[in-house]
Amino acid sequence: MAVIRPSDSTVAFMLRALRYRNFRLFFGGQIVSLVGTWMTTTATSWLVYRLTGSAFLLGIVGFAGQLPAFLIGPFAGIYVDRWNRHRLLVLTQALSMLQSCALAGLTLSGHITIAAIVILNAFQGVVNAFDMPCRQAFFVSMIENKADLGNAIALNSSMVNASRLVGPSIAGVVIASFGEGWCFLIDGISYLAVIAALLQMHVPMAAARSSARVSAVEQFQEGWAYAFGFRPIRSIITLLALTCLVGAPYSVLMPIFAGPILGGGPHTLGFLMTASGFGALLGALWLAARRSVLGLARVISVASGLFGLGLVAFSFSRVLWLSLACMVVTGFGFMTQLASSNTVLQTIVDDEKRGRVMSFYMMAFLGTAPFGSLIAGTLSARIGAPHTLMLGGIGCVAGALWFARERPALREAIRPIYVTMGILPELAAGVQSATQLSIPPEE
Repeated sequence: MAVIRPSDSTVAFMLRALRYRNFRLFFGGQIVSLVGTWMTTTATSWLVYRLTGSAFLLGIVGFAGQLPAFLIGPFAGIYVDRWNRHRLLVLTQALSMLQSCALAGLTLSGHITIAAIVILNAFQGVVNAFDMPCRQAFFVSMIENKADLGNAIALNSSMVNASRLVGPSIAGVVIASFGEGWCFLIDGISYLAVIAALLQMHVPMAAARSSARVSAVEQFQEGWAYAFGFRPIRSIITLLALTCLVGAPYSVLMPIFAGPILGGGPHTLGFLMTASGFGALLGALWLAARRSVLGLARVISVASGLFGLGLVAFSFSRVLWLSLACMVVTGFGFMTQLASSNTVLQTIVDDEKRGRVMSFYMMAFLGTAPFGSLIAGTLSARIGAPHTLMLGGIGCVAGALWFARERPALREAIRPIYVTMGILPELAAGVQSATQLSIPPEE
């Protein structure tokens, strides 16, 4: 297999993870399925707001869909490390397809209710509690050279956000023309693409299954001690949890901004979600072009602050074009923080603990969001959506400042791992041979 080096063309270097057959299959299947997922996300928010006009119930629906990741996510990670990850992914995708088809059937038949939406969202949350850490841990099975893992994660983020650009826009047109139910049906059908891709993969059994020689309780205790006893993992997860608690729930309030505040409708909601997705795509592509994992701690803190500032600016905007610009900044900041955090964790974590660590990562990403959605919905009903979003943005900026103070200690803790992996000497030899084993201050 040819090795693509930084001296090769920029495009080839950015796409180097696509050399691997399994990742190409995964990439192609997911980009189809994720367009449908974003259509469902947009359609669900609009359906709830159309049926109730309640910011509080928007928060409740978001809470129901994300709570399982908080409650069972860490325990799901145990089984991600014990079970065949390839087979588990096929199962979770099939269950997600059934959930979308159930939403479509109820909506198209006119029998949809808020209670049904909450129940089906909660079911999808349980599926996601297993699917998302499994998907993250499965990356190692698809990428043979760990040096390309960061590029694969960045390309995956690009795929997610390319679909985020397309999905909400299509959803806005479909909702306005045919109704929300057709968005759910399209989503259900789109899962066939990723299931087909997974079934075509060649995954050795030894690579797809982890040891189960110890009890689940012992594995949980081991994973917890490892993740929260090592300062870099603890700090990254803590900042992500804070960001998702106070900042990420902005998405559940988007129908309010699209409707009463900006005076639009489903098309406006689609535009806002698309702008956020465009910013996130820019962030993912920028990360894909990076040459090394070095410097990502700094990127994490700056991106978190940028996300917070974008939210604060968006909360004050009453003009569509300015709101769209703020959403681009917000999407760039959030996705850059998310993908950078993922890359650092995937690089430094022990392989046998990967599923558990990534379940804690997903708990921070998705598990805190339900409480954020509930808080955002409650606060919005009392002080208004703009003030709620402004407070969330300020919280994100505060978290970014705290993480910036943590960076020197994180560099010292991660340095031996990078030296062992050969990441640090390679950079130092080409840039500063006199300090071959020192991380540059800016990193």
